[in-house]
Amino acid sequence: MSTGYHDGSRTLQDRHDIRALADRIDELLVSDTINEGDKAFIEARDMFFLATADAEGRPSCSYKGGDPGFVRVLDETTLAFPSYDGNGMYRSAGNVLVNPHVGMLFVDLERGHRMRFEGIASIDLDDPLREEYLEAQFVVRVKARAVYPNCPRYLHRYELKQRSRFVPAAGCATPVPEWKRSDWAYDALPAADPARDPGEREVLGR
Repeated sequence: MSTGYHDGSRTLQDRHDIRALADRIDELLVSDTINEGDKAFIEARDMFFLATADAEGRPSCSYKGGDPGFVRVLDETTLAFPSYDGNGMYRSAGNVLVNPHVGMLFVDLERGHRMRFEGIASIDLDDPLREEYLEAQFVVRVKARAVYPNCPRYLHRYELKQRSRFVPAAGCATPVPEWKRSDWAYDALPAADPARDPGEREVLGR
């Protein structure tokens, strides 16, 4: 499996005399399947970064968070993750519908490890997996094209302070984000949005 170096990559590799190393990494470390170590690393993460592009190639990058295990490895070539309520822009998911090529970066900021996952994404609004994710709007599946480790040298080390209280959890009502109650947003909310009438739900600023 190859990451598929193009002329841009080759130009810089040759400029810095590093083509041989790049080819060695491509040969030894890049795969189009998910091994058991990859699976364990992915499913232990509580966040990742998602890169997408629209039909014209204009890029977007977003952060996705959840409880550990919210990204599931379904088989040796496929993973899935839920889309929870957000700001309604659907930048990333909308891009997937017009350009399915995506990049995912999984990072362990405490231990200093990271992994890249590139593939073809798809969205089925009736995906049966949606029922297994509390409050998920839909599920995104990604078929692997290239799976490989990423150099961790410049990763700063961070310790987890608190996981987001907005991640849906069984047995408790998901809080309402304070910004949805703001004058500029409130009247534009969907009719069924809990922020319109939080009731006993907690309203949180973050």
